[in-house]
Amino acid sequence: MTINLAKGQRISLKKEAPNLTKVMCGLGWDVNSSKGGLFGMFSQNFDLDSSVLCLNSQDKIGRNDNVVYFAQLRHPSGAIIHQGDNLTGKGAGDDEQIIVDLPKIPSNLNKLVFVVNIYNCLQRKQDFSQVNNAFVRLVDLSNNKEIARYNLNGGEYQGQTGMIMAEVYRDNEEWKMAAIGKGIKVNGLEQLVQLYS
Repeated sequence: MTINLAKGQRISLKKEAPNLTKVMCGLGWDVNSSKGGLFGMFSQNFDLDSSVLCLNSQDKIGRNDNVVYFAQLRHPSGAIIHQGDNLTGKGAGDDEQIIVDLPKIPSNLNKLVFVVNIYNCLQRKQDFSQVNNAFVRLVDLSNNKEIARYNLNGGEYQGQTGMIMAEVYRDNEEWKMAAIGKGIKVNGLEQLVQLYS
C-alpha cells in the first residue's frame, strides 16, 4: 500500500519494503492552461528537468560526476541511471524516471537529493505556480509496487523556479526517504548544485 507523504515527513524504506534493492524514482507534472505565475502568460513549451545530487557525509557534492541529469545520465558507480529528458511534461504518469540500485551506491555517498528545475525559466517567464499535479514517487522494481508518493501543491510556489523534491538518505546503514518540497529561485541546475558545493 502506497504511503502518501506530507511535506517534511520521513519513512524507512527498509520498514516499508524490507528486501528493497532497486528503486525507481518517478517524477511527473502537468502545466496549467490558464494565466498565472510570477510572469503572467507563459510560453507553450514547459520543460522541467529532474536531477539527482549525490552528497557525502558533509552534505557536499564534491565532484561533478556526482550530479546525474539529462546531459550526464549515469553515475560512475552505475548505481544511478537517469532514463532521459522529457521536454514537455505531456502525457499521464511519470514524465521522467531515475533508477537507483541501492547496494551499488558508494559508501562515501550518504544522501541522494532529487531536484527539479525549469529549463530556461527566465527567458520563458515560467515558475512552479504554473505547474499542476507535480509529484515524486518511489517504486520497488522487484514487484513494481509503489512504496511512497509525495504530491506538491503548486499554488504555494509563486516565483519559484527550482524545487528540492525529496531525499533518499543513509541512516545507520538503513535507507530512508524524506519529502522536502522546498521551492527556490534559481536560473538552472548549476545554481541548485551550488547549494551543495
